[in-house]
Amino acid sequence: MSETRVRRPRRFLVCEPRHFAVQYAINPWMHPDSPVDVDLAQEQWQTLIRAYRAHGHTVDAVEPAPGLPDMVFAANSAVVVAGRVFGSLFHAPERRPESDHYENWFRTAGYEVHRPESVCEGEGDLVWTGRYVLAGTGFRTTREAHREVQEFFGHPVISLTLVDPHFYHLDTALFVLDDDNIAYYPQAFSAGSRAVLAGLYPDAVLATRDDAMAFGLNSVSDGRHVFIAPQAEALAARLGERGYVPVPVDLSEFRKAGGGIKCCTQEIRS
Repeated sequence: MSETRVRRPRRFLVCEPRHFAVQYAINPWMHPDSPVDVDLAQEQWQTLIRAYRAHGHTVDAVEPAPGLPDMVFAANSAVVVAGRVFGSLFHAPERRPESDHYENWFRTAGYEVHRPESVCEGEGDLVWTGRYVLAGTGFRTTREAHREVQEFFGHPVISLTLVDPHFYHLDTALFVLDDDNIAYYPQAFSAGSRAVLAGLYPDAVLATRDDAMAFGLNSVSDGRHVFIAPQAEALAARLGERGYVPVPVDLSEFRKAGGGIKCCTQEIRS
Protein backbone atom coordinates (compact mmCIF):
# COMPACT_ATOMS: atom_id res chain seq x y z
CA MET A 1 0.00 0.00 0.00
CA SER A 2 2.93 2.38 0.63
CA GLU A 3 3.49 2.61 -3.13
CA THR A 4 0.25 4.60 -3.40
CA ARG A 5 1.61 7.35 -1.14
CA VAL A 6 3.39 10.10 -3.04
CA ARG A 7 6.30 12.07 -1.61
CA ARG A 8 6.33 15.74 -2.47
CA PRO A 9 9.62 17.65 -2.12
CA ARG A 10 9.37 20.32 0.56
CA ARG A 11 11.32 23.42 1.50
CA PHE A 12 11.91 23.86 5.20
CA LEU A 13 13.23 26.74 7.29
CA VAL A 14 15.03 25.87 10.52
CA CYS A 15 17.18 27.50 13.19
CA GLU A 16 20.17 25.85 14.84
CA PRO A 17 19.74 25.31 18.62
CA ARG A 18 23.00 27.09 19.41
CA HIS A 19 21.37 29.04 22.24
CA PHE A 20 18.67 26.53 23.18
CA ALA A 21 17.85 26.42 26.91
CA VAL A 22 14.90 26.41 29.26
CA GLN A 23 15.17 29.79 30.96
CA TYR A 24 11.50 30.43 31.72
CA ALA A 25 8.23 28.49 31.88
CA ILE A 26 5.46 29.33 29.41
CA ASN A 27 3.96 25.84 29.03
CA PRO A 28 3.59 22.77 31.29
CA TRP A 29 6.64 21.07 29.77
CA MET A 30 9.11 23.78 30.77
CA HIS A 31 11.00 23.56 34.05
CA PRO A 32 13.96 25.99 34.29
CA ASP A 33 15.52 23.88 37.03
CA SER A 34 15.93 20.99 34.56
CA PRO A 35 19.11 21.61 32.57
CA VAL A 36 19.27 21.12 28.82
CA ASP A 37 22.02 19.00 27.30
CA VAL A 38 23.01 21.43 24.54
CA ASP A 39 25.37 18.96 22.85
CA LEU A 40 22.65 16.32 22.71
CA ALA A 41 20.15 18.87 21.39
CA GLN A 42 22.59 19.82 18.64
CA GLU A 43 23.13 16.17 17.74
CA GLN A 44 19.40 15.44 17.62
CA TRP A 45 18.68 18.54 15.54
CA GLN A 46 21.44 17.70 13.06
CA THR A 47 19.96 14.22 12.71
CA LEU A 48 16.63 15.78 11.75
CA ILE A 49 18.26 17.99 9.13
CA ARG A 50 20.12 15.03 7.65
CA ALA A 51 16.88 13.05 7.54
CA TYR A 52 15.11 15.81 5.63
CA ARG A 53 17.90 16.11 3.09
CA ALA A 54 18.25 12.35 2.72
CA HIS A 55 14.58 12.24 1.70
CA GLY A 56 14.98 14.93 -0.93
CA HIS A 57 13.88 18.05 0.91
CA THR A 58 15.49 21.49 0.84
CA VAL A 59 16.54 23.03 4.15
CA ASP A 60 17.31 26.72 4.74
CA ALA A 61 18.43 28.18 8.05
CA VAL A 62 17.97 31.36 10.03
CA GLU A 63 20.93 32.54 12.11
CA PRO A 64 20.16 32.00 15.81
CA ALA A 65 20.31 35.03 18.09
CA PRO A 66 21.75 35.07 21.63
CA GLY A 67 19.19 35.49 24.36
CA LEU A 68 16.40 33.81 22.37
CA PRO A 69 16.51 30.19 23.55
CA ASP A 70 13.24 29.22 21.82
CA MET A 71 14.22 30.58 18.41
CA VAL A 72 14.98 26.98 17.38
CA PHE A 73 11.21 26.46 17.15
CA ALA A 74 11.00 27.90 13.65
CA ALA A 75 7.42 26.77 13.04
CA ASN A 76 6.13 29.45 15.39
CA SER A 77 7.62 32.26 13.31
CA ALA A 78 5.11 32.42 10.46
CA VAL A 79 2.80 30.54 8.13
CA VAL A 80 3.60 30.64 4.41
CA VAL A 81 1.00 29.87 1.73
CA ALA A 82 1.62 30.42 -2.00
CA GLY A 83 4.64 32.57 -1.25
CA ARG A 84 2.75 34.89 1.09
CA VAL A 85 4.08 35.20 4.63
CA PHE A 86 1.87 35.83 7.64
CA GLY A 87 4.24 36.53 10.52
CA SER A 88 3.95 36.10 14.26
CA LEU A 89 3.11 38.07 17.36
CA PHE A 90 3.98 35.84 20.30
CA HIS A 91 1.85 35.55 23.39
CA ALA A 92 4.88 35.45 25.71
CA PRO A 93 6.94 38.67 25.89
CA GLU A 94 10.10 36.55 26.11
CA ARG A 95 9.57 35.28 22.56
CA ARG A 96 8.42 38.43 20.79
CA PRO A 97 11.91 39.49 19.59
CA GLU A 98 12.13 36.26 17.57
CA SER A 99 9.67 37.68 15.04
CA ASP A 100 12.09 40.37 13.88
CA HIS A 101 14.82 37.86 13.05
CA TYR A 102 12.52 35.65 11.01
CA GLU A 103 10.90 38.62 9.30
CA ASN A 104 14.36 39.88 8.29
CA TRP A 105 15.20 36.46 6.83
CA PHE A 106 12.00 36.37 4.77
CA ARG A 107 12.43 39.93 3.53
CA THR A 108 16.04 39.29 2.55
CA ALA A 109 14.85 36.21 0.66
CA GLY A 110 12.44 38.40 -1.30
CA TYR A 111 9.18 37.84 0.57
CA GLU A 112 6.75 40.42 1.87
CA VAL A 113 5.73 39.75 5.45
CA HIS A 114 2.41 40.67 7.05
CA ARG A 115 2.74 41.48 10.73
CA PRO A 116 -0.36 40.36 12.63
CA GLU A 117 -2.24 42.76 14.84
CA SER A 118 -3.43 39.99 17.16
CA VAL A 119 -1.50 37.31 19.02
CA CYS A 120 -0.58 34.64 16.49
CA GLU A 121 2.11 31.95 16.66
CA GLY A 122 2.61 30.88 13.08
CA GLU A 123 2.43 27.21 12.17
CA GLY A 124 2.23 26.41 15.84
CA ASP A 125 -1.49 27.17 15.55
CA LEU A 126 -2.08 27.57 11.80
CA VAL A 127 -2.05 24.40 9.72
CA TRP A 128 -2.45 24.69 5.94
CA THR A 129 -4.24 21.67 4.50
CA GLY A 130 -4.12 22.60 0.83
CA ARG A 131 -7.73 23.79 0.88
CA TYR A 132 -8.13 25.75 4.09
CA VAL A 133 -6.36 26.67 7.31
CA LEU A 134 -7.02 24.70 10.48
CA ALA A 135 -6.49 27.24 13.25
CA GLY A 136 -5.92 26.53 16.92
CA THR A 137 -6.95 28.77 19.80
CA GLY A 138 -7.40 28.47 23.53
CA PHE A 139 -3.88 29.03 24.82
CA ARG A 140 -1.88 31.14 22.35
CA THR A 141 -3.24 32.33 19.00
CA THR A 142 -6.46 34.34 19.29
CA ARG A 143 -9.69 34.08 17.30
CA GLU A 144 -9.11 37.65 16.14
CA ALA A 145 -5.92 36.40 14.47
CA HIS A 146 -7.94 33.67 12.74
CA ARG A 147 -10.07 36.35 11.10
CA GLU A 148 -6.95 38.26 10.14
CA VAL A 149 -5.46 35.13 8.55
CA GLN A 150 -8.58 34.55 6.47
CA GLU A 151 -8.58 38.12 5.20
CA PHE A 152 -4.87 37.91 4.33
CA PHE A 153 -4.83 34.56 2.53
CA GLY A 154 -8.38 34.56 1.20
CA HIS A 155 -8.83 30.92 2.20
CA PRO A 156 -11.35 29.56 4.72
CA VAL A 157 -10.09 29.37 8.29
CA ILE A 158 -11.58 26.72 10.58
CA SER A 159 -11.21 27.58 14.25
CA LEU A 160 -10.48 24.72 16.64
CA THR A 161 -10.43 25.11 20.42
CA LEU A 162 -7.66 23.39 22.38
CA VAL A 163 -8.57 22.44 25.96
CA ASP A 164 -5.56 20.59 27.40
CA PRO A 165 -2.60 22.84 28.35
CA HIS A 166 -0.13 20.07 27.48
CA PHE A 167 -1.26 20.61 23.89
CA TYR A 168 -1.02 24.37 23.92
CA HIS A 169 -0.38 24.64 20.16
CA LEU A 170 -2.36 22.97 17.41
CA ASP A 171 0.81 21.35 16.07
CA THR A 172 1.17 19.34 19.27
CA ALA A 173 -2.26 17.76 18.75
CA LEU A 174 -2.65 17.48 14.97
CA PHE A 175 -0.66 17.26 11.75
CA VAL A 176 -1.45 17.00 8.06
CA LEU A 177 -0.57 13.73 6.38
CA ASP A 178 -1.37 14.73 2.79
CA ASP A 179 -3.94 16.70 0.81
CA ASP A 180 -6.74 14.46 2.04
CA ASN A 181 -6.06 13.43 5.61
CA ILE A 182 -4.71 14.29 9.03
CA ALA A 183 -3.71 12.62 12.30
CA TYR A 184 -4.87 14.05 15.62
CA TYR A 185 -5.62 13.42 19.30
CA PRO A 186 -9.36 14.04 19.80
CA GLN A 187 -9.26 14.76 23.54
CA ALA A 188 -7.00 17.76 22.99
CA PHE A 189 -10.02 19.56 21.51
CA SER A 190 -13.36 20.85 22.72
CA ALA A 191 -16.45 18.77 21.93
CA GLY A 192 -17.50 21.07 19.12
CA SER A 193 -14.04 21.05 17.57
CA ARG A 194 -13.92 17.25 17.75
CA ALA A 195 -17.20 17.15 15.84
CA VAL A 196 -15.81 19.49 13.19
CA LEU A 197 -12.70 17.37 12.70
CA ALA A 198 -14.70 14.14 12.58
CA GLY A 199 -16.89 15.64 9.88
CA LEU A 200 -14.00 16.96 7.80
CA TYR A 201 -11.76 13.91 8.22
CA PRO A 202 -13.85 10.77 8.84
CA ASP A 203 -10.84 8.57 8.00
CA ALA A 204 -8.29 10.46 10.09
CA VAL A 205 -5.58 8.59 11.95
CA LEU A 206 -6.45 8.95 15.64
CA ALA A 207 -3.76 9.10 18.28
CA THR A 208 -3.87 8.06 21.92
CA ARG A 209 -2.82 10.30 24.78
CA ASP A 210 0.43 8.34 25.04
CA ASP A 211 1.12 9.08 21.36
CA ALA A 212 0.41 12.76 21.90
CA MET A 213 2.43 13.04 25.11
CA ALA A 214 5.38 11.53 23.22
CA PHE A 215 5.03 14.40 20.70
CA GLY A 216 4.01 11.93 18.04
CA LEU A 217 1.61 14.51 16.60
CA ASN A 218 4.35 17.12 16.35
CA SER A 219 5.35 15.37 13.14
CA VAL A 220 6.11 16.38 9.56
CA SER A 221 4.77 14.47 6.56
CA ASP A 222 5.80 14.83 2.93
CA GLY A 223 2.81 12.79 1.80
CA ARG A 224 4.63 9.46 2.11
CA HIS A 225 7.32 9.74 4.77
CA VAL A 226 6.34 10.85 8.27
CA PHE A 227 9.16 12.22 10.40
CA ILE A 228 7.99 11.20 13.84
CA ALA A 229 9.17 10.81 17.43
CA PRO A 230 10.29 7.20 17.93
CA GLN A 231 8.54 7.10 21.30
CA ALA A 232 5.15 7.27 19.51
CA GLU A 233 5.30 3.61 18.58
CA ALA A 234 1.56 2.94 18.39
CA LEU A 235 0.93 5.94 16.16
CA ALA A 236 3.81 4.97 13.88
CA ALA A 237 2.33 1.49 13.55
CA ARG A 238 -1.07 2.90 12.61
CA LEU A 239 0.53 5.17 10.02
CA GLY A 240 2.36 2.18 8.56
CA GLU A 241 -0.92 0.31 8.26
CA ARG A 242 -2.28 3.24 6.22
CA GLY A 243 0.64 3.09 3.80
CA TYR A 244 2.79 5.89 5.21
CA VAL A 245 6.46 5.32 5.97
CA PRO A 246 7.47 6.43 9.47
CA VAL A 247 10.94 7.98 9.75
CA PRO A 248 11.80 8.01 13.48
CA VAL A 249 13.83 11.01 14.61
CA ASP A 250 14.47 11.51 18.32
CA LEU A 251 14.16 15.14 19.42
CA SER A 252 13.45 14.25 23.04
CA GLU A 253 15.78 16.93 24.41
CA PHE A 254 13.52 19.58 22.91
CA ARG A 255 10.55 18.17 24.79
CA LYS A 256 11.97 19.92 27.85
CA ALA A 257 10.74 23.13 26.22
CA GLY A 258 7.52 21.63 24.87
CA GLY A 259 8.84 21.15 21.35
CA GLY A 260 9.51 18.45 18.79
CA ILE A 261 10.03 17.81 15.09
CA LYS A 262 7.35 20.12 13.71
CA CYS A 263 8.12 22.87 16.19
CA CYS A 264 11.64 22.96 14.72
CA THR A 265 10.37 23.06 11.14
CA GLN A 266 8.79 25.92 9.21
CA GLU A 267 7.49 24.95 5.76
CA ILE A 268 7.91 27.47 2.97
CA ARG A 269 5.22 26.96 0.33
CA SER A 270 6.02 28.83 -2.87
